[in-house]
Amino acid sequence: MTPLREKMLADLQLRGLATKTQEAYIRAVRQLAAHYDKPPDQITEDELRAYFLYLKNEKQVSRSSQTIALCGIKFFYQQTLHREWHLFELVRVPKSNTLPTVLSQVEVYRILNQLRHPTYRTCLTAIYACGLRLGEAIRLQVQDIDSDRMWLHLRQGKGSKDRYVPLPTTLLPTLRRFWTTHRHPTWLFPGRPAKGQPPTAVTQPRDASGVQRAFKLALTESGIVKEATVHTLRHSWATHLLEAGVNLRHIQQWLGHSSIQTTTRYTHLTQTAEINAVACINQLMAELPG
Repeated sequence: MTPLREKMLADLQLRGLATKTQEAYIRAVRQLAAHYDKPPDQITEDELRAYFLYLKNEKQVSRSSQTIALCGIKFFYQQTLHREWHLFELVRVPKSNTLPTVLSQVEVYRILNQLRHPTYRTCLTAIYACGLRLGEAIRLQVQDIDSDRMWLHLRQGKGSKDRYVPLPTTLLPTLRRFWTTHRHPTWLFPGRPAKGQPPTAVTQPRDASGVQRAFKLALTESGIVKEATVHTLRHSWATHLLEAGVNLRHIQQWLGHSSIQTTTRYTHLTQTAEINAVACINQLMAELPG
């Protein structure tokens, strides 16, 4: 590791950014340096301007990739190199107005019923039943299950925040049955043991990539043509709760959203609420003259 990268990594750690964010920011600077084939501290402001135009117009990277590139590079030049270039006041990533894909409850069950591997079936069922992020699900520990109060304790989720989410009564026996297949003292979804080792010897949770592959295969086998991912189960959970009449503030708290504005986007996805609203309009206008 070069001294410059070590310094940036130290700055990222001092800022308290998550490990994955640190890796993404460093990768963004590394890609910039590779583009010009020279150390990033030798790149000029004009070259950086041309690079952002290249990402947008030629490479046409996604909005999220543009955001990571801008944030990572901006951090490097402003915080690590202390260069206050005017370019960073100019570059903006356009806001996205797209709504997430949502599966109906019938579609969710069709996907879950295609899963044959007990680990993936249980993990994805828990993700939908509790509105979890994939990383939160695979890092669940046995001690996080509060069967007396029927809550899941999610530790150090996005933004390094802890929170509790309701544990459905139908999910608890599923989790218990699955745990008896490995009886790991710590992890609910332990990783694969090395050859000849017992499951209890594993020190890390299950890898996320395997869960993602299992979901994609189940999605294909279910015949559903929507562009869905594992995270779609979380979006679907929130939408289904809202359609069932659960208070938006509760959903915000259980999702771990800092702002209610992030949660309100699910109001645009609820078919039940829209149907009821239209019925209400028709009732109010029933005696409309003319």
